[in-house]
Amino acid sequence: MSQPSAAQSLPEAHGLYLESIRSFVPEERIVVNPFSNLAYGDDASFYRLTPKIVVKARSTEEVAGLLRAASACKVPVTFRTAGTSLSGQAVTDSVLIYLAGAWKGLQIRDDASHIRLEPGVIGAEANLKLAPFNRKIGPDPASINAAMIGGIAANNASGMCCGTSENSYKTVEAMKLLFVDGSFLDTADKASRSAFTASHPTLIRELEAIRDEIAADPELAERIRRKFKIKNTTGYGINSFVDFTDPIDILLHLMVGSEGTLAFIAEVTYRTVEEHPHKASAMVYCATMADACNATISLKKGPVSAVELMDRASLRSVEDKPGMPAFLKALPEEAAAILVETRAPDKAALLAQIEAVHGLLGVVTPLHPVTFMDKPDDFNRLWNIRKGLFPAVGAVRGAGTTVVIEDVVFPIEKLAVGAVELQGLMRRHGFPEGIIFGHALEGNLHFVFCPDFGSPVMVKAYQALMDEVAEMVVRRYDGSLKGEHGTGRNMAPFVEMEWGRQAYALMVRLKKAFDPESLLNPGVIINDNPRVHLENLKPMPPVDPIVDRCIECGFCEPVCPSRTLSSTPRQRIALQRHLSKLRRARDEEGAKSFEAHYAWFGEQTCAADGLCATVCPVSIDTGKFTKELRGRQAGPKARKMAAWLAGRYGAALRVVGLGLSGAHLAHRVLGGWLMEQLAVSLRELSGGRIPLWNRWMPRGLAPARREAVTRGKGLQVVYYPCCVTRTMGPALNDTDQRELHEAMLSLLRKGGYDVIYPEGLDDLCCGLTFESKGFKEQAAAKAEELAKALRRASRDGEIPILFDTSPCLYAMRARQFDGLTLMEPVEFIHDRLLDKLHITPQGGTVAVHVTCSSVKMGLSAKFRAVAQACSERVVIPQGIYCCGFAGDRGFNHPELNEAALADLPGQIPPDAMGGYSNSRTCEIGLSRAAGMSYQSIVYLVDRCSVAR
Repeated sequence: MSQPSAAQSLPEAHGLYLESIRSFVPEERIVVNPFSNLAYGDDASFYRLTPKIVVKARSTEEVAGLLRAASACKVPVTFRTAGTSLSGQAVTDSVLIYLAGAWKGLQIRDDASHIRLEPGVIGAEANLKLAPFNRKIGPDPASINAAMIGGIAANNASGMCCGTSENSYKTVEAMKLLFVDGSFLDTADKASRSAFTASHPTLIRELEAIRDEIAADPELAERIRRKFKIKNTTGYGINSFVDFTDPIDILLHLMVGSEGTLAFIAEVTYRTVEEHPHKASAMVYCATMADACNATISLKKGPVSAVELMDRASLRSVEDKPGMPAFLKALPEEAAAILVETRAPDKAALLAQIEAVHGLLGVVTPLHPVTFMDKPDDFNRLWNIRKGLFPAVGAVRGAGTTVVIEDVVFPIEKLAVGAVELQGLMRRHGFPEGIIFGHALEGNLHFVFCPDFGSPVMVKAYQALMDEVAEMVVRRYDGSLKGEHGTGRNMAPFVEMEWGRQAYALMVRLKKAFDPESLLNPGVIINDNPRVHLENLKPMPPVDPIVDRCIECGFCEPVCPSRTLSSTPRQRIALQRHLSKLRRARDEEGAKSFEAHYAWFGEQTCAADGLCATVCPVSIDTGKFTKELRGRQAGPKARKMAAWLAGRYGAALRVVGLGLSGAHLAHRVLGGWLMEQLAVSLRELSGGRIPLWNRWMPRGLAPARREAVTRGKGLQVVYYPCCVTRTMGPALNDTDQRELHEAMLSLLRKGGYDVIYPEGLDDLCCGLTFESKGFKEQAAAKAEELAKALRRASRDGEIPILFDTSPCLYAMRARQFDGLTLMEPVEFIHDRLLDKLHITPQGGTVAVHVTCSSVKMGLSAKFRAVAQACSERVVIPQGIYCCGFAGDRGFNHPELNEAALADLPGQIPPDAMGGYSNSRTCEIGLSRAAGMSYQSIVYLVDRCSVAR
């Protein structure tokens, strides 16, 4: 499975393509390894195709060259951004042009009335940039925290509030496009429009011909208008031909929803929409699905921005989530709910709209009183539950089953009868666990069920269900078979059924005009294979209870520090599922080769930080799985060594301290540049076995004599200096040359605290060092040993306990030692020190990095508040979720730290006075990436404060 052999085994056309693109794409961005390609080719749909070649494109010039090469070699290509699409439009067995990790250009224009975006920008990131202007992009898919602009536009993804009035089609202003022949068009530039019209006369004439044919057929034109009054992403957006006359304007709008089958979208300019500052949401519980739908029909006339429908099965899937009312479990089987939102420019208008909504709800009798919530924490909790419905259902599915989500639209007046009939169809075809939810205000319903595609009987049941759903939606209700998820592969066989022979023929002509050889994402939207939706179904074999609930939605990927280096949580799980498949097939040779490839790609470069669980709708911690894997792979010798170190931990720390002291001395003598060159050479000579030194490495510390500090002020705290801060002092170029415990004692002294140290401090450890390597027994033993010492020091929890680094505190909290009040620096300063200090904010700017452990403990807001109390300006760089240092991983795999912080230097202002965090090893990596000192936030607070 090495890359050379994989390249040699390519079909002739792909081999020629590979040789062609090597002349202008660096080798490190071309992947022909079937192992890696399996990971990169995975998406959120229930289809699995493995690309033969993956190319990580980084510029329009590269994409133009890739397209010209594809045309010359007759090789199909597919474009891919976040891979959150659900209908099979981002998978291929040919060439995958992979954009994630780059293409992040973003420019806000014209007082934020417009925003220019490259395809790799995540939708939520665009909204974050627009938030200060009270603007946002129109599309608001549930996956907006992971979905990227390229996919949002190419799929015409809409969501819960944008409806048909603020989607990509209605808000697109311009695009930059690349076509299959490599030609370029900027629809906002008159010269580019003229040049393209002149160079592509055949395409322009065909667009004009289709426009004129539709205009000459009033019945067809009216049918197109009628079908696009409701949500519709089935087939191409041929409403472009009735909404516009200029062929370039038609072309621009055809790109929306074209799923990469007509051209490559290199940039999108959207007209932004208002983000109302005042919102309120309420859950309305109804006795039946019909009641909920009838309430929605009534609300359609009122001041509501969204109405989200959830059937009883949907509610059951989330009834145990935090914040859900207890009565949810007692709702009758026929019950349903609608989540209603109203938005307004001011508080008075919001209250008036709430009153109006209450009046419109008079058509039904709710099962419980309707209460609108206008505080973000409250209504965001409701909306997060709604956004997580699809993955939550997937999480409780049976082992080996796949999650299928389909997306249909009924005219609003037929919503109630259509929804009830849809429920009956799922039960009749053997999917009683199926749920229905969706954007009821638009008549747009999603239905989710979990077939086992390993069973031919279940595949036939799925086929029969889809056939009957199509018949019902199209023939009886004249609805849409796709409202926002795109046509993809799973609805391509039904496009002609929905649109009829005449309109479908126009779509075939469109595809031919743009892509005569069918090289752009073939098989998607236009497909002659009536069984394509039943082929290449994704296997989901069990791997481990920790990850088996994963539905590969991709929500985890934006926060993963290794996402641009190796693999993401979703990809790791997909690879482990393939390995499970090999083992079940008793392919020992294949499994052994697979495991060898996985070592660096999946395990060694996993930071195991657990941030993936914070954004996963079902809280899957792939880092925990990685630790389990490390534990299973550890041999007897490694386990014996771990046990030996755990029993002699203080001595081991002294050895580490001596080593760091020696390196620090060499740094002072040789200087930073020469020392780094020597470090790189030594690491290369050792084959990567020697950890990489850098100029921000700390000096070593010897065990210090620490006695209780008593001042008789009455306040007491148990202070536990963590093993890393007992071993690692400041770096040579750090701003503050005190040891962390000195700064902490200074701060506690100002706050009037008596300090108590636990006994036997030099040998104590929270166990995180062992846990991260999979040595669970040693980790548990060290944690228990520390807990006992802290109980004695704190008088069995009577006195609060302060850790000076966040990761160690999190590790202990996770073990839930009852009765102990455990706090980390930011939390202790915010809750127990700020009111005892007089703080004078320093001038200039400070950069702050909120560690993974702080994020998981919900301390981000307190971190910002403490920093803002101490500095006139605080910068928290965006898109930096984890530094990737991961304990000692930054020494042994520095490439992980570099990749995780690649975007950091460009976000550090020139006037930055320094950086602050609350984890010593993280601070090493941050300092290296930023080129300036990062230290504990304790130093900052101590420097700015005096006792009250």
